[in-house]
Formats: sequence, C-alpha cells, structure tokens
Amino acid sequence: MKKTLSIILFLFFSIHTFASYVLIPMDTEGQKNHLKAYGITYWVLSKELKVKWLLNYRGGSFLLPDTSEIQKECQIRGVSFEVLSDSKTESILEDISSPSQNMEAVVLEKAPKIAVYTPNGKQPWDDAVTMVLQYAEIPYETVYDEEVLNDGLLAFDWLHLHHEDFTGQYGKFYGSYRAASWYIEEKKAAEELAQKLGYNKVSQEKLAVALKIRDYVIGGGFMFAMCSAADSFDIALAAEGLDICEPMFDGDASDPGYQNKVDYNKTFAFTNFTLEQSPMVYEFSSIDMTQKRMITSTSDYFSLMEFSAKWDPIPTMLCQNHTALVKGFMGQTTSFTRDEIKSNVLVMGESKINGEAKYIHGIKGKGFFTFYGGHDPEDYQHRVGDAKTELDLHPNSPGYRLILNNILFPAARKKKQKT
Repeated sequence: MKKTLSIILFLFFSIHTFASYVLIPMDTEGQKNHLKAYGITYWVLSKELKVKWLLNYRGGSFLLPDTSEIQKECQIRGVSFEVLSDSKTESILEDISSPSQNMEAVVLEKAPKIAVYTPNGKQPWDDAVTMVLQYAEIPYETVYDEEVLNDGLLAFDWLHLHHEDFTGQYGKFYGSYRAASWYIEEKKAAEELAQKLGYNKVSQEKLAVALKIRDYVIGGGFMFAMCSAADSFDIALAAEGLDICEPMFDGDASDPGYQNKVDYNKTFAFTNFTLEQSPMVYEFSSIDMTQKRMITSTSDYFSLMEFSAKWDPIPTMLCQNHTALVKGFMGQTTSFTRDEIKSNVLVMGESKINGEAKYIHGIKGKGFFTFYGGHDPEDYQHRVGDAKTELDLHPNSPGYRLILNNILFPAARKKKQKT
C-alpha cells in the first residue's frame, strides 16, 4: 500500500513539475549571446508559435514553449536558456502582472517580414542593421528604388533605411571624395537609375522614393533609420518642390532663399532646422550634433529612458536592455539636436551632457518610425574603408540590442494598438 502511494505521489509531482516553458534570459548574468537570442525568438515565431516578451523582467527576457527542437536550436546557436516548470512560470507571470511591478508580458504573434532598403553592391558590413540581422540569423530581403516606386513595400511589415541620402547630394561626400573612383561610380549609377525610372534628377527620384516610404508608414508600416538616413529623409520631405542641390550635384543652381521655403509640417521628427548649404561641408543640417558636441570617446555614453511597461508598452519594448547606460558611437549623423525634435516625438535615449537625443520614436498615421543616431554601435568612429565589425566579439552589445528590439516590435504591434 505504501509503495503504491509513493508511486502515485511521484507521478503526481512529476506531472506538475514537468518543464513546459523555456526562458531565454536577457540580463547580464544569464545570457551569453544577447544578439543571437533575438534570432532564436524570431525563429520560434516563424514556426507559428507564440512568444511572451517579458518586459523589464531580467533585461527583457523571452518565454517560449518548451520543445526539444527549441532547446537544441538554442544549444546550436550558443544562446543561454532555462527550463521552467508550469508552477515556476505561473509564479513569474503572476509577479509580472502585479500592479506594483513595472513589468508586462507582451505576446508576440507572428514573425514580421523584413525589408532592408539598400543599393546593389553594398556589403553587409556597410550597414549595422544588415550585419546584425545576418549575425542573429534573422531573414530579410533587400529592396531599392525600383521596388519602392512599384509599391513593393506593401509586402513587408518592417523597413530599414540603409545610410541613404534622400536629398540627392550623394551623402555630402563631395568635399573630400569627389575625385575618388567609388564616388564617381556611385554618382554615375544613381544618375542612370534616376533616368531609367523616368526622372531628370537624382534629387527628384529620391524625393519620390521618400514619399512612397512616407505613405508606407502612414498606411501602417514600421520604419527604422540610422545615421544620415534619418535626417536626410526628413529634409527631403521638408524640401518637396524645392531645389536645394548645388550645380555639382544636379547640374543647375539651387532655388534662391530655399531655407525660408522649407516646410517643417511635412517631416516626421524634426523641425526648425537650418540646412547646410555649402557642398564642401560634410553635413546636411543643424539636426546633427556631430560638430556641436563636446565630449571624448571615453566619456561618450547615452542613457535609456524608463517607461511604464503596462501603460507605455511600445517604448518599453524598444528600450529593453541589460543596461540603461549605452556606449555612444559616431556617424555622419551622430545624434539629434533636442530643440529641433517635434514635441510629439518621444526621446528614448539621450545624453544630458551634450543635450542631445540619440534614439527617438514616433507615430505617423497608422504606422511607426524609430530614428537611431550613429553608424555602428561597436565602431566608435567608422570611416570609409575601415574594417568591418566582428559581432562575434560583441555578442552582448547593448547598442545592437536596440536595433533588434525594433525588429521584434512589429510582431506585437497590432495587439498593442488595440489597447
């Protein structure tokens, strides 16, 4: 009788302690490869399984269903995981749901379809987003002007803008690189593409692309842009109908007094900025803080803002990290001038020392956009021709984590818009 009772009790407790969830911790101590952890989460979503994103719990951990296949994939990719029992999972979720805790469990429902806007011939290491997508093993497709103008963006949930110049000034590289073969070739290729697509000038063709991207976001798409893609996009929108290009860019003179004709109502994020009119200056406008900031590389950090996970889940998702203090990094557009950001745009990362914004987010129509200053989170001052960043050396990069937060955000977007 005692033996039978022991067997029954053993079976009872075995059933109730059987592991049914996998936790991917995202804190400092628990995760050996934060970047690939996002890839695991995306991979699980692609299998049509749901994931819970535990906002502010151990650095924004992920709760997955427990299968041998998922455990094996974590082991193959070198991602730390913990196997949880039903009771332990229930205890964690109960703690997260408590009104006293600034935490929330957000359900991710579907792997978003990702597009990277980039020209042919660009290498993955030319762009931090493309590079981290490949490292995390998250699939994406590339699109460029022809696809965008033919409404190809409608097939995607998430769009990243490569470090593009939407003003038609070829990245403002003229002063330093006008005699370089790569500059001459890229300028020629851009002119040929514009003519092929039916435009007289590159600036006109790039504006048409920017307007298509604008409409994509307004219609419900999500756009992420880094470095000069962010401010040059807004500048192109604000300068619609104006010629702000000097003769070396488009063959004719710019419009007289164009600064006074800029329409800030057309932009996504920025207002009251002053355009840089000299073709010899490697700068688009006063939006960028690169030349105005007074800080050394050793003291260059920006802090992430804290939001209410239960009431402001979107910015909370976008700021998930294992540290609130992130190492700064430069780019053509390093960061954004605070007083030139529209009041309805949310600053999520800032440096109070310089009075600059590094990481911002906003709503446009039914869609969302995020702008992130700088070129490469693990290459402080990337220059033309520099060696690529080896992400195997930076698997826990908090700067790169911010990029990957944005990639997973659309998986929860529809659910959160209803709340």
